[in-house]
Amino acid sequence: MTQDNRTQGETRRVRIREVGPRDGFQNEPETIPTPDKIQLINALGRAGFTRIEVASFVRPDVIPQLSDGGEVLTGIDLPTGVERMVLIPNSKGLDNALKVRHLFEDTTLFVSASQTHNKKNINRAVEETMADVKVMGKRIVSEGLKLCAVVATSFGCPYEGKVPMERVLDLAEQFAEAGATEIGFGDTTGMANPAYVSRFFTAARERLPQVELTAHFHNTRGQGLANAYAAFEAGCRSFESSFGELGGCPVPAGSTGNIATEDLVSMFHEMGVETGLDLEKVIEAAREAQTVLGRKLTSHSIIAGPVLWAPAAT
Repeated sequence: MTQDNRTQGETRRVRIREVGPRDGFQNEPETIPTPDKIQLINALGRAGFTRIEVASFVRPDVIPQLSDGGEVLTGIDLPTGVERMVLIPNSKGLDNALKVRHLFEDTTLFVSASQTHNKKNINRAVEETMADVKVMGKRIVSEGLKLCAVVATSFGCPYEGKVPMERVLDLAEQFAEAGATEIGFGDTTGMANPAYVSRFFTAARERLPQVELTAHFHNTRGQGLANAYAAFEAGCRSFESSFGELGGCPVPAGSTGNIATEDLVSMFHEMGVETGLDLEKVIEAAREAQTVLGRKLTSHSIIAGPVLWAPAAT
């Protein structure tokens, strides 16, 4: 069923994937102990998430914070029906992931729409990455795994500036041809604005009607929730966020600020949009992260708590 054929009831529901255990943990200056990671992921499972990005199979010398991916996947205890996702950077990472193939259901491949960012992030040209995507896509699909994809710097690059929409959508189409059934568009350093987001997702839905489109915004410049709302109004019904506002982009340094999951959920609930999540338990998980990390997190919902009422859907 395409997004354009959804019933009215379905349009008032969104799917949110929690990416803090990967996108968030990899940006912490120190490695979080494996038992603490497992504790936090299990807490997220109790909040009602059906999609959690759990680990990444990157080189341990590059991102040591995620070197225990296999141990985390083995140790977590999530409710039945929760899709466990892993991020895979290249064919070598896929080799390692498939050694524990029974421990996850979803995979994510990625590329930056910006040539400069892609080279700084994974030391490859965009063309090299996409050639590998074709090979990996066939292997992933043959394993019966769900193939998802992310186009980073979809809304701007800190090195190159504006990234043409056509370039981003061309890469998305290549992912779809490789077998991706879901494609995320990352605002990697928080450069998007609501007006452009609206135009972008309107165009993306026209170009990719059979693919689930996912929005991944950062709050680096304070526009994350506004951009999420604009994407929703343009028909996007799938989002990624990070509990406690953990994470960001390690390239360039200082580009922090994923949307806080608890703030995103709070906004949708106040709008009368269903998420399937228990907001208080999401906030509890974020507060547990504060204890594990030994510092205060700054999402608004942690500080102020959940809104105790919600207006009727309009």
